[in-house]
Amino acid sequence: MSSSSSKSPSPVFTVKRCKPELVAPAMPTPRELKLLSDIDDQEGFRFQLPSIFIYGHNPSMEGKDPVKVIRDALSRTLVFYYPFAGRLREGHARKLMVDCTEEGVLFIEADADVALDQLGDSLQPPFPCFEELLYNVPGSEGIVNCPLLLVQVTRFKCGGFTLAFRLNHTMSDGTGFAQFMTAMAEMARGAHQPSILPVWSRELLSARHPPRITCNHREFEEPIVDTSTIILSKKDMIQRSFFFGPTEIASLRRLVPRHLGECTRFELVTACLWCCRSKALQLAPEDDVRMMCIVNARARFNPKIPLGYYGNVFAYPAAVTTVRKLCENPFGYAVELIKKAKDEVTEEYMHSVADLMVTKGRPLFTTVGSCIVSNLTRAGLREVDFGWGNALYGGVSEGGAGDFFGVTFMMDCVNGKGEESVMFPIFLPVKAMERFEKELADMLCKSCDNGYPTLSDLPCSSNL
Repeated sequence: MSSSSSKSPSPVFTVKRCKPELVAPAMPTPRELKLLSDIDDQEGFRFQLPSIFIYGHNPSMEGKDPVKVIRDALSRTLVFYYPFAGRLREGHARKLMVDCTEEGVLFIEADADVALDQLGDSLQPPFPCFEELLYNVPGSEGIVNCPLLLVQVTRFKCGGFTLAFRLNHTMSDGTGFAQFMTAMAEMARGAHQPSILPVWSRELLSARHPPRITCNHREFEEPIVDTSTIILSKKDMIQRSFFFGPTEIASLRRLVPRHLGECTRFELVTACLWCCRSKALQLAPEDDVRMMCIVNARARFNPKIPLGYYGNVFAYPAAVTTVRKLCENPFGYAVELIKKAKDEVTEEYMHSVADLMVTKGRPLFTTVGSCIVSNLTRAGLREVDFGWGNALYGGVSEGGAGDFFGVTFMMDCVNGKGEESVMFPIFLPVKAMERFEKELADMLCKSCDNGYPTLSDLPCSSNL
């Protein structure tokens, strides 16, 4: 395990940007209103999700301009994904729909005055320079009546480039966005249409008539504690990334009793994060703490959700316990709660969530004492190839989701030994971050006979 380093200086460089432009579909597309599903338009998804892809210099692409290649690919991809070129409208009972106007997505061409290797540790979250690589165009950050995608391509002096996105999360989940990105990359490499054609069919995840809440949804419970003392803003917090290689995963696996059976890497790291974070925040022993696991439900439908569907198809069931029970029980206790929560998600569970949304006015999930983990390691974001090869990094640019900083994203990466690893960025108050790092080291040490496990030798990231 290695973490971000507060000693690394933030890189200083200048980015020269062209005026933002609107990129429309390359051909005429249908003008229509398309309803989002009742999973898509819940309150918890009404935020903009930033991500970034970093590509190194490729001699075989000499003379090719990544800005032109990607702009053209984007325009041609929007012919198939034309709702992205429209604007969201809000109707009765806060129902969201896409007005397919062909207005286009915002696109920015930019140049940086440094080479990628001059950024050093900053090629991973958190990116202290991210606002240079994805300019927040004034007036573009809303949910309704605003562009659904913001894209910036920044060339670097070495021939590499970054491709940064900001996605309106109501339109797509991680799997859907990866599908869109893959389609863009295929078009950039010369395809005439995506290998997987997009499917709208949002009615598959709309509420039933009449709606009926048939499952227990602890992710939407009302908290019974005073929230006034625990609401924090971004300025009160720092962000760091943590990396788990094969050594750390093996260390966690040794802490799990055999009767729990095989555990996934996601379950192990999520349980570790939950325990260490809860201790670091020093919450009251009898307070409830929730770990919500993002569960992709596509394969849990019968028949399955159609291949090509790019809307949101996930739930975030909550594993719930008290701080005292979480901290005093063995590690296997947290793992078991997480495994049980993940297993709750079925086709009926998804329909029950959609029905809850229309019945209760699209409520926000429980934020008090909560942490949410999304697993993006299977999305294949690093493999998105526009002709320059795999990305050096591909994934979210930071933790958090809108104004809620208890969200983290697990992404795949490779350490200095060439080993496949997992990383996640988290926000915590400064003192809590120090305690988190100590708790994490202590936990990994428990399973080792001779002190601490070997730390992965991935380069460290800088804190915000």
